[in-house]
Amino acid sequence: MACSAAYEKVKKTDSHNPKTFHQHLFTNYKQNATFEADEMHDWNSAKLFSEKALRAISGENIYPEKITYWKIPENKLTEIRIGYHNLISIYEEAIINDPKNLAKAISSLDCWAEQEEEKWQTWDIEKCKDNFLKAMHEIYNNLLAEKKDIDTTEEISENTENTNQVAIVTQSENKELMQIIYFDFDDFKLSQISLNTLKKFINKNKKDLSNYIVFGHTDTKGSNEYNLKLSLKRAEAVKQILLSIGIEEKNISILGKGESNLAVKTPDNTKHPANRRAEVKILN
Repeated sequence: MACSAAYEKVKKTDSHNPKTFHQHLFTNYKQNATFEADEMHDWNSAKLFSEKALRAISGENIYPEKITYWKIPENKLTEIRIGYHNLISIYEEAIINDPKNLAKAISSLDCWAEQEEEKWQTWDIEKCKDNFLKAMHEIYNNLLAEKKDIDTTEEISENTENTNQVAIVTQSENKELMQIIYFDFDDFKLSQISLNTLKKFINKNKKDLSNYIVFGHTDTKGSNEYNLKLSLKRAEAVKQILLSIGIEEKNISILGKGESNLAVKTPDNTKHPANRRAEVKILN
């Protein structure tokens, strides 16, 4: 068949113990190709993944297929489009700081889109999607860890909801607890997973902690004035959740920081998912 040469070459190429970005790309795409060929007998998809695997092992920096490549209904494409743009926006940083998870995110996004296009098995769609979100969340965490005053101490995302958002708990140098929630571009709505993890964290600690300070942040895309308003909306959204679970309003302070305190330094007018966040500082 048309894909036999590429697939046979991929099968014969060793993929054990990958270490570099290109080796991880090869390994992940080889897994995708093997599944499509041996399990699904989908030779077109196996050909696509095999060829990308071979391009990767030759040293090419592989990207996920462009959105226009896939034939997916618009109502199913929105999440994939958001994921694609989030990945592209952190590609250059992640290839240096977290090549393993970048390789996983790239191959998993192609897998997710391919499965969504076929609409065959919902569990395969969810598996590829889940792998993509987990990899992206790890990348965000690693990029955020570059901030000198933050140490990531606990990852609490379940990664099971239809979202490109994540919530993590961190602890600063002065032992002040902080929860960080990420938002999609130009959005201030909390996903269900963010709601669940925020409630879980607050309920676990509210007997010992009383004062809550919520800082909203944005990336540098857009005007300073617009971003200041958006950051305040993100802080207000978190405040409303705190109120709904019994925290008294007098114990909650919110502040919109706009683009003035970036987690990851970028030029002006730059989208960056690690900067689109709210930080909930919880003090005694």
